[in-house]
Amino acid sequence: MHVTTLPYVATGAFSALVTDYLAQHAALQPFYHRFPSLEAFGGQMEEKQASYSADSRARLVASVREQYRGADLPPTVATSLDLLAQPTTFTVTTGHQLNLFTGPLYFIYKIITTIKLSRQLKQAYPQHDFVPLYWMATEDHDFAEINHFTLFGKRYAWESDNVGGPVGRMPLDGLKDQVLSQLSADVPAAFAGAYQTAPTLAAATRQLVTELFGDTGLLCLDADAPALKQALVPVLEQEIRAQASFRAVQATNEQLTAAGYKPQVYARPLNLFFLTDEGRRERIEPDGDELVVRNTDRRYHPDELLALAREQPECFSPNVVLRPLYQELLLPNLCYISGGAEVAYWFQLRQVFADNKVPFPVLLLRNSGLYVSKPNAGKLRKLGLTAADLFQPLPELKKQVGGKLGQEEVSLTVQQEALGGIFKEITDLAQRLDPTLVKTVAAEAQKAAAGLGNLEKRLSKAAENKHETVYNQLTALKDKLFPNGDLQERADNVLSILINNPAFIQQLLDAFDPLALEFTVLEEK
Repeated sequence: MHVTTLPYVATGAFSALVTDYLAQHAALQPFYHRFPSLEAFGGQMEEKQASYSADSRARLVASVREQYRGADLPPTVATSLDLLAQPTTFTVTTGHQLNLFTGPLYFIYKIITTIKLSRQLKQAYPQHDFVPLYWMATEDHDFAEINHFTLFGKRYAWESDNVGGPVGRMPLDGLKDQVLSQLSADVPAAFAGAYQTAPTLAAATRQLVTELFGDTGLLCLDADAPALKQALVPVLEQEIRAQASFRAVQATNEQLTAAGYKPQVYARPLNLFFLTDEGRRERIEPDGDELVVRNTDRRYHPDELLALAREQPECFSPNVVLRPLYQELLLPNLCYISGGAEVAYWFQLRQVFADNKVPFPVLLLRNSGLYVSKPNAGKLRKLGLTAADLFQPLPELKKQVGGKLGQEEVSLTVQQEALGGIFKEITDLAQRLDPTLVKTVAAEAQKAAAGLGNLEKRLSKAAENKHETVYNQLTALKDKLFPNGDLQERADNVLSILINNPAFIQQLLDAFDPLALEFTVLEEK
């Protein structure tokens, strides 16, 4: 495997906020705590250790053990569970939705980054242990975002009537007939097997992720658990009493906007959902002097809702504003591995963390990559291109390839300038002889310029046609590696690579360097 890297900004695929963060622009420094470097984690450990109690660790370990109870654990996962109980152990965490069959490639890249950083931290700080952890977004209720994946151009989708509630709780009714039975025999047994025996989507996702990454010691956490929700009680009280998170995010949003960046998420006056007896997840909203649960007849005086929050915190679910806070309350966490959009909304939460006296984790952009298979690498070489060249727009690539093929570049710019000079002289003449003809001259100048422009396009097309086969190959390669003009990782499923390259996950582990903060190109030799 040939591995090269390039700056994220050179890909043209990431927002200004992300590339400015990686460049440590001064305007963004008020919105995060420590920039990701090996040295920064020393201070982060001290701060987290001082704020994370033994009771919090005991509650976490007991809950995680319960979630794995009865499972046939890889030895490395069992070791991670034991390590998590130790006061010198920290977590490195990523979070993601429960995408069917892992969804787009970036799900895999997030987890690989998390595992790799844990290993790097162990080398740098051998007196401590670092457990990679996948926070399962089991309480998310947007089923339409996770119910499908694309493999070799075909879309597989699972439809269910049981939607609107936490997706992690969903039984897998209909999935076998709609998806599993449609898969080819090439799909590794671990993928279909996880969904054939598990009772819920959360259980299936944990089983699949453990099959893929269990030998690395990765743990999966489902925070939709009554025991864990006890940690959320102080946050629930503050949110119900004062809606403090809304004011904190609004103030931060104003600062971000003033710095030239657009906020990623919208904070609501009350950033909580209610998990109903009917299995739905509905927003809680102020309505006069009461708090109401949307789409239900539930109405509460704030004192009533406060009492319920203390007695049954498992009835409540944090939204995108408070979920990160809940995560950091539960975990002895040092770093959150995020995608570009997540970096943006975590920046909106710095004051929320400060108000709750919870250490803000190190934010690390997950590794991104482009995988070029052996056949596609061969096509690149025949075209005289490198993988990095492919990030250019297609017209620029055609020019680059055309130059190597000896194609004459067609440009009538000089002629356009000469034509403009000629019509300027005619305009000056008309101005002297009959000013009413100036508009007529301008119209004729515009027609002549347009005609010359059309002629340039036809001549360019004629030059291009001489090498049409090569350009078609280039276009097909670009479309293959950048589906719909987007990054490969945002469209392709990991199976599209694993089926033909079973070593792919290990190759990612070898290639990715989380703290290098560069885009990775993996090219088969």
